[in-house]
Amino acid sequence: MIATYILITLVAVFGHSEDFLGTSLLSRPLVLGPLVGLILGDPVQGIVIGATLELIFMGNIKVGAAIPPDVITGGVLGTAFALLSGKGASVALGLAVPISILAEMILSGLFIFRSGFNARFAHFAEEGDFRKFERLHVFSGLLKPLLMGLLVFLALQLGAETMKTFLDKIPAWVNQGLQVGGNLLPALGFALLMNVMFNNKVAPYFFLGFILSSYLQMPMIAIGGLGIVLALILGDFKGQGGVKNDSNEIEEKPLLSKKDIRAVFLRSFALEANFNFETCQNTGFAFSLIPVLRKIYKKPEQMALALKRHLQFFNTSPYGSTLILGIAAAMEESNAKSQDFNADSINTVKSGLMGPLAGVFDSLFWGTLKVIAAGIGVSLALEGSFVGPVLFVLIYNVPNIFLRYKLATIGYDQGSRFLQRLSGSALMDSLTHGASIVGLMVVGAMPPLLMSVSVPLEIGSNGTEVALQSVLDQIAPGLIPLLLTFLVYYLLKKNVKVAYLLLGLLTLGFVGSMLNVLA
Repeated sequence: MIATYILITLVAVFGHSEDFLGTSLLSRPLVLGPLVGLILGDPVQGIVIGATLELIFMGNIKVGAAIPPDVITGGVLGTAFALLSGKGASVALGLAVPISILAEMILSGLFIFRSGFNARFAHFAEEGDFRKFERLHVFSGLLKPLLMGLLVFLALQLGAETMKTFLDKIPAWVNQGLQVGGNLLPALGFALLMNVMFNNKVAPYFFLGFILSSYLQMPMIAIGGLGIVLALILGDFKGQGGVKNDSNEIEEKPLLSKKDIRAVFLRSFALEANFNFETCQNTGFAFSLIPVLRKIYKKPEQMALALKRHLQFFNTSPYGSTLILGIAAAMEESNAKSQDFNADSINTVKSGLMGPLAGVFDSLFWGTLKVIAAGIGVSLALEGSFVGPVLFVLIYNVPNIFLRYKLATIGYDQGSRFLQRLSGSALMDSLTHGASIVGLMVVGAMPPLLMSVSVPLEIGSNGTEVALQSVLDQIAPGLIPLLLTFLVYYLLKKNVKVAYLLLGLLTLGFVGSMLNVLA
């Protein structure tokens, strides 16, 4: 039986390795259920249970910094216990949900723990040591499959009844405290972005982004689009000589080849391997770009500057990330060629694009393609057909992989040509300013959209109690996340260490939850 448990554990490890596989949905119950069924000698029942769990967890997706219940651990253990007990899908359903919630708590703790690695990443970046940087990214990414694999193996050893008893004994306040603490951490990432972009000249656009998201409930893609319109209206893109577009111009020989861009595309599959609550996908972005940085920056100090540049907060849809990576590669190439290139504009462009692209590609993949793939796959799998899981994977991943690759090449080709024509033109300043407008509007929209923090207190007495949160919402919806972001930004300006801020936010969230001040 030990060999069987080890094989089931490997299925869970494979599912939790999805952060190295480009969010390809190979971790869904519809895929892992049949694998568990195959190990336990009943693949058809595994398909049916996997399809049933897929229906329950169909809306269980990771968007932004929100962490949903862990469908991988819940699905694998639920399917395994159902088949081992011979009691069918009802046992799978009864165990998968509480197990997924317990696993979510553990993952939240891991994403908090990973934030502690950021100081090491900064140290390696300062030294320009990209090899240690890469190794730490991979090591941190492996912690998740190894940790959750251990949990699955122990759970299988304990058995279904023991597992259920253990789950029932976990105090609710522990789960709540971890969730609230994790929800506060994005404030540090936003503040780190502001520390670079925020100044008196463009500060109003930060507040415009906040107002549009909090009062008008506008989605990120609309705010990003409005920011682009404003940048075009307010930017002086005429009368500065325009972009050089001489048909006789001789294009500079590129430093990068198609092979380099393919390497960026392949590495983008590990974008979320070191996801953490503080800076989200920043090391994944740097990890993806390292083949380009190695090619164009030969001196350690140049590599150090580039690595530090890409350690800023970054979070977008993994499906559209390659477009930003391609553009960033083109901008890094221009930076390597010209000493006059404004390197700060690279992060400005990244920040301006990550929000709008997240809205486009999350909607396209999570809201459309996944629903179509799951609808076709589940309908066939519920009848015990192997074709269901296969179609589910193909329908989702053929467009996923094709689009990722094309976006990387389009981002680099178009970005490179445009930047070459732009070189030496005064338009670069206007574009940088325009990108700052878009970027700050997106950052301003993030606290109310991506931070779920509220105050559950009530004021008044004798039947006249009023929820304090409703009063705060009348002043400004999302006020607490905004104030928290500015508090962290203020402390950063006072040179308070990031590690202290990280621990402070965690403690504030946990204690605030225990005292019922924050939720």
